Amino acid sequence: MASTIKDVAKMAEVSISTVSRVINDSKPVSPEARRRVLQAIKVLDYTPNEVARSLVKRKSHLIGVIVDDIGTSYVSKILRGVEEIGRMYNYDILLTCSYGDPEVEIDLVKLLEQKQVGGILVIASNVNEKLLEKLEESKLPYLEINRFHDNEEKLTVRIEYEEISYEMVNYIISKGHKKIAAVLKAHDVEKSQERYKLKGYERAITDAGLEEYIISTKGITEKAIAEVSDQIDKAIKSGVTAFFCTLDEIAIHIINQLRDKGIKVPDDISITGFGGTDLTEIYRPLLTTVKISYYDIGAVAIRRILKMINKENTDEDEKSILPLGITKRDTVKDLNQK
Repeated sequence: MASTIKDVAKMAEVSISTVSRVINDSKPVSPEARRRVLQAIKVLDYTPNEVARSLVKRKSHLIGVIVDDIGTSYVSKILRGVEEIGRMYNYDILLTCSYGDPEVEIDLVKLLEQKQVGGILVIASNVNEKLLEKLEESKLPYLEINRFHDNEEKLTVRIEYEEISYEMVNYIISKGHKKIAAVLKAHDVEKSQERYKLKGYERAITDAGLEEYIISTKGITEKAIAEVSDQIDKAIKSGVTAFFCTLDEIAIHIINQLRDKGIKVPDDISITGFGGTDLTEIYRPLLTTVKISYYDIGAVAIRRILKMINKENTDEDEKSILPLGITKRDTVKDLNQK
């Protein structure tokens, strides 16, 4: 049977309130009484009730996390960064999942409030304005990490999408490609990170004196890419030799589509992705892509939430820039070689 605070008080020969003061460090206790309490806690292997402690101190060592799909590689890698850094600061993670239901996300905020969490982190792919309003109402420190959309006011880390896209397109150009098409997720593009990738593509193409060729998709699923199959075929017939894809999923679905038509990558067509997801290490040929450290995004996010909880300056976090690099693999053919 687990020891109680009464057992600790009895062994230390002090009152229950004195034990509580030692545990919560709420009021002064004589050195001798503190020593006896700590010794009793050690001997009895007593574990304080964290919920009760949070009520007394009005401070919880729990961070609530709301995700929309716990099964994605994107979410799991961010969570690893959140959990590992949180643990370093003695914070535990209370994980909840909405399975993409906007109304469930609202309910999860209420649940996390009841659990006395110190702050809330949202990891999502879509924007739920009602959720953000509910989080504001809660008065809890919160951050949103969104795979596709920006929230400038709650920015945790800046990713130079435009610069790395510019670098990727120039890499393709350096391999002798003169007609390069961009394939991007067009939904709400002016509010999404896709706009920066498109700007990088356009700048590189303009600087090289080449012609733009842009294909927009409604999403990143196999069905969404199939819907632009005719546009992809038309691009190839017009002389396009490489596709700059703004997401790994888009690139992989195009590769599969082309393979079904007997078109080989990179022998016939070159393709690049963006994200460096686990998929790029499974599919063959191995995809040349921009590698994003989602672990670091999670690590920066949890550090900033902890600073918000402790009312520390967060300006430094807002200026954090995540380093990116091109992972050069097998999907870009060197046309300079004869």
